[in-house]
Amino acid sequence: MTPALTAAAEGKTVVYLITSDRVLGALALADIIRPESREAVQRLKRMGIEVMMLTGDSRQVAAWVARELGLSDFFAEVLPHEKAAKVREVQSRGHVVAMVGDGVNDAPALVQADVGIAIGAGTDVAVEAADIVLVRNDPRDVVAIIRLAQATYRKMQENLFWATGYNAVALPLAAGVLYRAGILLSPAVGALLMSLSTVIVAANAQRLWNFRRVEARA
Repeated sequence: MTPALTAAAEGKTVVYLITSDRVLGALALADIIRPESREAVQRLKRMGIEVMMLTGDSRQVAAWVARELGLSDFFAEVLPHEKAAKVREVQSRGHVVAMVGDGVNDAPALVQADVGIAIGAGTDVAVEAADIVLVRNDPRDVVAIIRLAQATYRKMQENLFWATGYNAVALPLAAGVLYRAGILLSPAVGALLMSLSTVIVAANAQRLWNFRRVEARA
């Protein structure tokens, strides 16, 4: 197999330089995969998230990129109006889909996805269609927002557990359930504990700032 055919098989676009009837040379053109993309895909896979690619590029190019990044699946040669349908196809498999895009053609797919994520440097249409907008053009930020969402949900659960637990104990005591046993929660003590509960919930939520500093150093 000639070098030109080998390059084409690797998904590169081969451009020939010809004069009269002679081939003087060939140039292989290809997109460069950014190191941040590899890192982002690896992190997402470690989190148990399947990473797929939706592109209008040729199948050869898409297959090469998928192999290089270790993607779970890919859709190639997808026309602009077909992107939303491909997102529905993945959703029909039982997946919750987060779509990342930056172009006008990505807008319908961003709307169709369960979570649409637009690159801030992308088109205005994509930004308007998305649920989340990444300020930086860095795919690793996708990992950061998923981790932030998970951390926020954990804080919500912790705060709900604390507030519910406090009310489940304090309200019956204040109502005199254990009055005969000599245990009664006075209004003053109840107000103090209620204020303390609010402080604890707020302080627990503030711990999310530590998450932001950790992600900034990552």
